[in-house]
Amino acid sequence: MTARAASTVLVGRQPELAGLREALGRARAGDPVTVLVGGEAGVGKTRLLEEFGAHATGAGARLLIGQCLELGEAGLPFAPFAAALRDVLRHDGPAAFAGYEAEFARLLPELARVPAGAAAPTGLPVSDTPRGYLFDLVADLFRRIAEERPLVLLIEDLHWADRSTRDLIGFLVRAARATRLLLVCTYRTDELHRGHPLRPFLAELDRARGVDRIELGRLDRDGTAAILADLLGAEPAARAVDDVHGRTQGNPFFIEELAAAGDPVGCAVLPETLRDLLLARVDRLPEPAQRVLRMAAAGGTRFAHQLLAEVAGLPEAELEDALRAAVAGQLVVADPDGDYEFRHALFREAVHDDLLPGEHARLHARYAAAIEAQPYLVAAGRAPAEIAHHWYAAHDHPRALIAARAAAAAAADRYAYAEQSRLLERVLELWELVPDAGERLGMDHLRVLEETLAAATTAGDYNRALTLTRAGLAEVDTAAEPLRAAGLLHRRGRLLALLGKSDGTAEVSEAYRLATGVPDTPERVRLLADIAAHLVKIDPGQAAAVADEAMAAAEAVGEDVALLPTRIALICRTDQAPDLGLSELRRAEALARATGNAPALVSALVYLSDVLYELGRYAESEEAAEAGVSEARRVGISRSTGAYLLSNRAEALIALGRWDEADAACAEAARIDPPGVSGLHWLQLRAGLRLARAHPAADELVGRALAFLARPYLWPNHRLPLRELRIEAALAADDKVAALAASRAALADERLVDLPREAWPVLSAVARAAALVGDAALAAEASAVAAVLPARYPAELAHAAQVTAILTGVEFDADAPGAPAEHSGAAVERRSGRAERPGAALPAWRAAVAQWRAVGQPYPLGRALLALAEAAAAAGERDEVAGAVREAAEIATRLGAAPLGEQAATLARRVGLRGAGRPGPDLLTSREQEVLRLVAEGHSNSRIAERLFISPKTASVHVSRIIAKLDVTNRVEAAALAHRLGLLDPTPPATPAQRRGR
Repeated sequence: MTARAASTVLVGRQPELAGLREALGRARAGDPVTVLVGGEAGVGKTRLLEEFGAHATGAGARLLIGQCLELGEAGLPFAPFAAALRDVLRHDGPAAFAGYEAEFARLLPELARVPAGAAAPTGLPVSDTPRGYLFDLVADLFRRIAEERPLVLLIEDLHWADRSTRDLIGFLVRAARATRLLLVCTYRTDELHRGHPLRPFLAELDRARGVDRIELGRLDRDGTAAILADLLGAEPAARAVDDVHGRTQGNPFFIEELAAAGDPVGCAVLPETLRDLLLARVDRLPEPAQRVLRMAAAGGTRFAHQLLAEVAGLPEAELEDALRAAVAGQLVVADPDGDYEFRHALFREAVHDDLLPGEHARLHARYAAAIEAQPYLVAAGRAPAEIAHHWYAAHDHPRALIAARAAAAAAADRYAYAEQSRLLERVLELWELVPDAGERLGMDHLRVLEETLAAATTAGDYNRALTLTRAGLAEVDTAAEPLRAAGLLHRRGRLLALLGKSDGTAEVSEAYRLATGVPDTPERVRLLADIAAHLVKIDPGQAAAVADEAMAAAEAVGEDVALLPTRIALICRTDQAPDLGLSELRRAEALARATGNAPALVSALVYLSDVLYELGRYAESEEAAEAGVSEARRVGISRSTGAYLLSNRAEALIALGRWDEADAACAEAARIDPPGVSGLHWLQLRAGLRLARAHPAADELVGRALAFLARPYLWPNHRLPLRELRIEAALAADDKVAALAASRAALADERLVDLPREAWPVLSAVARAAALVGDAALAAEASAVAAVLPARYPAELAHAAQVTAILTGVEFDADAPGAPAEHSGAAVERRSGRAERPGAALPAWRAAVAQWRAVGQPYPLGRALLALAEAAAAAGERDEVAGAVREAAEIATRLGAAPLGEQAATLARRVGLRGAGRPGPDLLTSREQEVLRLVAEGHSNSRIAERLFISPKTASVHVSRIIAKLDVTNRVEAAALAHRLGLLDPTPPATPAQRRGR
């Protein structure tokens, strides 16, 4: 993947941009304003000014830009003002300086028609010119320009400004008080060492009236992700974002450099150009300071003074002098606690990578020994990990092995499972380098594999965990240790299912077989419960049998079943109603809290929030999920079990109509980046949300979600919502062919009738597709499924009512094979092979709206209200149309569902409503209604002209106006819409001949 060299989007600077716009508004009103914009190199000051400059120009302001040069006090005086005046000369001509060419030639030599840098005609150098007079002339010029339109003067890199430039800026700010002038200056905060001349100058300006300061900070993680997405043209992986953000700390320039050099978004080593740029700052330090900086780099981005003193072994005065130089050089910053930190992580990385090999090993060994002797030299709880890191970097393999194992145990105690997994991976790596590793650690290699597998699984690194199961199964002696082998097999089967590679049945079945002949122990009980929980989505009958066996074994060994993290409670859902399973989950939750079993509590809250949602108790579901999110975060399992809680919370928030909060929950899930199919739920929810809002990124998210359908295996409760999403995406794109294909694929799903919760939304989408194209066969299939699909809970009942209403109102070819019985026979009027039932669906849609209103989900209620309005229009119930359209429009506005709002506005126009659903004049004139009736009867323009005694051209004009007013694309759609909305007078209009005969 190739990245662009620079980002084209402005990310995370909306408050600063708003501040500049507000300043421009004050300047436009006659109040001169100066804005000082500070920030470290590469943080985006120029990019901000580019965006603001474009806004200012678009708002009618005059824009002048000047740049200070990196030449210091010996450089060209007034360089930025010369550049700005050169722009005035280029656009306004010499007339702008009329009468004062000689004076302005001090700043702009070309005015005197002499080469740049030559002496002015008077022979006076710039430094001998009466400065006050020159400053007055510049200020007056700016005042005259600003009289025509507001003037924005941008001066960049003020840290390089010479004294003359600073003096002129100070004059403009304090003395000139030119009206309608906005002066914006940028400077680098990391260049302002203690003796820098800009420091006192900025302090003076701060005391002047009308001077504002803006400090640009580094971007947060989301800002880094946005820049990477723009550079790469696609959304990067969450871990790639974490890597780049951690190294760049949100500096946009560094992000761009790494993205351009990375594969695809980061690189193991710094690009040479960036390394040279960073080390150039280091090379300006005195040699003693450089040496101490190299020692500090081995200790990490942040280091304590006392620890560095132990490692350096230098006299205190010498060490402090070196650190003072590093601080003055803006490479290191000190904090009030007495610690130090590299100003930027990439400075530390560049210095550390520049160490010689022997120097590298020696320094890290010193750090390891110092921390082992005095653990308090590092942050509390960090000593084991720091010691392991430094012994490893020092290439002392035996010590690194023992330290890594100890650090892994300490990480597990802190719920830092990702760190534990990395440390155990290091133990596995070092095992091969230390001959007596087993004796040193007191454990066999398989035990290390099992611990690493458990840590990787808990941390959510499922791909690595799957690889470890293969390695473990290759080592285990199945005959001697069948339960150990069964545990590895079960883990492998579960991981295969979580990654969508297979259903894991073969592995889990073999695990059960191995566990069958083993005596009852707590380990066997937990394994049986795990197997039952896995089987519940594949074979509920077998799952229940294994669960019964687990419960019996638990009683035999005294294992408390309720504390098995909701495994048995989950099994209860296979043969009990959710409201009965709810009591089991509440009991599991209470026991988990009472005993401090955090993993059990998180699992209980996952299923509890799920069951509450199914019962239509959305607020309680959201609360349970939110509590689970906090608990999962506390114990470090957000990326594994806790991943489902974020998506469960988002699902409940969507149902509650709190869409912005739901999107934020999905964004948090995206940052966590759950692996395998555990990351599908939030993705599918956010794709649907963005589809409903017509978000620009909707297509990308929909594509990413639907790509899961290509995996070898998906659990049915994951697969069916994707089938619904595929239909909805096709309908949103008005792709009838794709909608029909997706609908038929959904109806062919073998598990459709087994899962009412997921199946009813699918059937609703299928019915909508059938209605859109009038496909009788598809509607018949949907009706057949609906007839056997149970509907017990609120949303299911509402969907069932909606499917009934849709199919009642569908216009079929009544002779088509497979047409539903209720749409055939004498009850159906026939005309041109189409079934006409104006208003027949009105009672059904009233029932559907009532159901959705009781459920409390605003979005499907809004869609049902629009369908009700159509049915009411067809039945001539005009007041009901107005009320339904108004309410649907209000829902769309509240949710930000733009397509729903557009549909409400379109329907209002078609039926002659105006404003927020108030009845208005009819949409079509009487003559247009006559023409539309003839169009609906299938007449051509020529035939219409004959019937109405008008010219064919006039008939064509009427047809074009009708198509535009009804917001359709052709005559056929106009006729179909007229029938559906009851836009035609039931009595055929009289022909002119008939009217003449009356």
